[in-house]
Amino acid sequence: MIDLETVNRIRHLHHAEHWTVGTIAADLGLHHETVEDALRELVPLTPAPRSSGLDPYLEFLQETLREHPRLRATRLWRMLKERGCTLTARQVRRRVEKLRPPPREAFLRRRVFVAEEAQVDWASFGHVLIGRARRALSAFLMVLSYSRMLYLEFFFDQTLENFLRGHVRAFSRLGVARHLLYDNLKAAVLERHRSEVRFNPRLLELASHYHFAPRACRPARGNEKGRVEKAVRFVRDSFFAARPFTTLRDFNHQAEAWVAEIAQRPWPEDDRKTVADAFAEESPRLLALPVNPFDTDLVLPVRSGKTIYIRFDLNDYTIPHTAIGRALTVVASDTTVRILDGTQEVSRHRRLYDRHEVADDNGHAHALLEEKGRARGSTPSARLIDAVPAAEAFLDAAFQRGESVASLTEKLLLLLDDYGAKELDIAVREALASDTPRLGSVSFLAGRRRRQAQRTTLAAIDLSRRPDLKDLYVKPHAGATYDELSRPADKKDDDDHE
Repeated sequence: MIDLETVNRIRHLHHAEHWTVGTIAADLGLHHETVEDALRELVPLTPAPRSSGLDPYLEFLQETLREHPRLRATRLWRMLKERGCTLTARQVRRRVEKLRPPPREAFLRRRVFVAEEAQVDWASFGHVLIGRARRALSAFLMVLSYSRMLYLEFFFDQTLENFLRGHVRAFSRLGVARHLLYDNLKAAVLERHRSEVRFNPRLLELASHYHFAPRACRPARGNEKGRVEKAVRFVRDSFFAARPFTTLRDFNHQAEAWVAEIAQRPWPEDDRKTVADAFAEESPRLLALPVNPFDTDLVLPVRSGKTIYIRFDLNDYTIPHTAIGRALTVVASDTTVRILDGTQEVSRHRRLYDRHEVADDNGHAHALLEEKGRARGSTPSARLIDAVPAAEAFLDAAFQRGESVASLTEKLLLLLDDYGAKELDIAVREALASDTPRLGSVSFLAGRRRRQAQRTTLAAIDLSRRPDLKDLYVKPHAGATYDELSRPADKKDDDDHE
């Protein structure tokens, strides 16, 4: 492309001086086609852009408008003025009009029939600390598209099980619309190919149970579920902001009360009605609920090890010691954790949301300790030590001297039967204190205490070592037998002769 001055010179030399095209081309160093083009018509030329006082600030303006496309030109002018720009507000406004990004796409308002559609979404609300655990706080929202009635519930994560629980509880509160509209979250949509959608199988099971049809928004088309998107913003600004809570249950109670309060707001389609009025109109036309709710519990196969603890979601839940080493099943709701052996429930606990906590609601650890205690008491030495704690040190000293612990234990058990646990323990302690840890010393000390106390009766005999005598029954003789033995011999002879 040649400039306007060169075009003028070509046309002057040809039309005024009558130079040929070749002569002009050779003189000006141009191609003959360029000269011919210049002679046919005047070639328009874009003048070189003029410098502007806004040029040093152009990059700043473009970057600011990218981040804040709706920022007013007057505000931009003030920002430039603070940075040394001397242009007027009108000059800046004209340039901003050319730099501002084009307006967003315009949409028509979606119209839906009564009971036709509900919109569903998750919303993240940061994290909360539960003891030592950092849990994600998320809100499940369902909005009936016609009446704008809202269901809101908070959970500690966005798992598929909580997603299904939110549906079931929303259905019980609101009812079931004929279609449910979702964004492309994984709990709902597994894969898309053009216009085809592959839904999550568990969501399809839920849809079959409640007879609704799931639908997915087109990618990057959040406007298609604008009712639930607007509800999310409303929850953030009107409910969540600066609201304290102690537990998740307390927070959900507050959310329920808030939803009941905002249900009295004007209905967007007709401000003469409230949302509650529109819901009362829509409710009878929603689908009927099935007899039984959909099962949303998480079912997880586990295998117990050598301990009575099953690890689930950062915490340990106990099982009976009789169930260790078996293939078990964890069935978890958001409030309860059940552990099954086949179809039989072996343990049930309140679900914990802390971390590294132990749930032993059924006393399984205590039962295991008792079982181990009974096992320890099955040997002679364990029975002796359980009854006479000082006997453990006594037997240790005897072993160090080379004596037979088994023989000594047997003899001490005989003394235990004679004197009882309390007296024998005192005697053993006295023998140890006087540095005479011998069986004879213990026997002497126990006998001396009995004589000093002038005891005339023996302690109750412990028959645990002879269980065969425990239930022995001796039939007493008739009283006449003893009379017979006490009569004089001559009297007895007389009776015999009669």
